[in-house]
Amino acid sequence: MTAAFDVGVAATTFLVIFPTELPDKTLVATLVLATRFKPMPVWVGVAAAFFVQCLVAVTFGGLVSLLPRRPVLLVVAAAFAVGAVLLLRGASSAASDVEEEEQEFTKATAARGSRRVVLTSFIVLFTAEWGDLSQLVTAGLVARHESPLSVFVGSWVALCLVAALAVLLGNRLARRLPFVVIRRVAGLLFAALSVVTLIEAIRVGG
Repeated sequence: MTAAFDVGVAATTFLVIFPTELPDKTLVATLVLATRFKPMPVWVGVAAAFFVQCLVAVTFGGLVSLLPRRPVLLVVAAAFAVGAVLLLRGASSAASDVEEEEQEFTKATAARGSRRVVLTSFIVLFTAEWGDLSQLVTAGLVARHESPLSVFVGSWVALCLVAALAVLLGNRLARRLPFVVIRRVAGLLFAALSVVTLIEAIRVGG
């Protein structure tokens, strides 16, 4: 595994993670927090949570990449395929899912005061995103590209940007984004990655 930074891998990671997280809990949770607390502390807490989550995912992906190459690629291809199915099947209900998640996070944060906003935001996002699709994809991309630093940067920047959009644009973003289209695009990206990874697995040795 190489520690060198690869702009191409970072960009690929960003393009995969960003559309995946737009109709996801990341945007909704950050939006709800930002409407109740000061936006900047919310973003700092959320970004810190994503930093830890990405670090865990990259570490796990790095450990997986130490295994024989072909089995790893086959597992990664299968994971991308499952992600594609989940995203494409859930595309039609994306808007209603966002509304339900917003209500859920509203209830979870309604009773909290204005103190320790950073810690509150960190805990809410860290809990909500644990084992999320983006975390699994981040680990899979590390296993596939063997460039943990690049994947980490691409994933973390994508997540932080989604959170920043939620903080800056608030409810207008949640109401106007074409979540169905975004989820379908993300699903197609996952499907393409699955095919490419499967082809790579067939070509390499065991």
